[in-house]
Parts: sequence; structure tokens; C-alpha cells
Amino acid sequence: MADTIYNAAAIIALLGIVFTFVRMLLGPTVADRTVALDAMTIIAISVIVYLGYYLNRIIYLDVAIVYALMSFIGVVAVARYIEGKK
Repeated sequence: MADTIYNAAAIIALLGIVFTFVRMLLGPTVADRTVALDAMTIIAISVIVYLGYYLNRIIYLDVAIVYALMSFIGVVAVARYIEGKK
């Protein structure tokens, strides 16, 4: 029963990545695209954690943490760039 729920959550997360990717492509401003990219990385982090659970590999949690830190730094850098354009 729990595996079915986890699999359904993974499918929903993958659909979320697809929808946020479309939003990133269609976003009218740089800020919209940045928010969509940040949402996509957050969903991807949850998928990585799910894979770590599914494959019973603890190393994927470390990968998810590093990916989250890189995503945060990237979003801060883009936000500073957008702020400096004005």
C-alpha cells in the first residue's frame, strides 16, 4: 500500500516538473522564469530523495542537499542580477 502511494507521489512530482518547465519557457519576465526554475529544482530534489528511498541508497540524500544548496545560491545570484538591472 505504501509503495503505491510513493509511486503515485513520484508520478505527480514528475508531472509538476513538466508543468514548471512549460512555465519556465512561457514566462514573460525573468523573475517568472527564475521562480519556475526554483520550483522545478525543489521538485527535482524531492524526486532525488524518493529515488534514494526506492533504491535504498543513502548517498542520494547527500546529492539532494548539495543540489539544494546550489539551487539556493543560483536563485540568490539571479535575484541580485535582476535587482542590479534597475
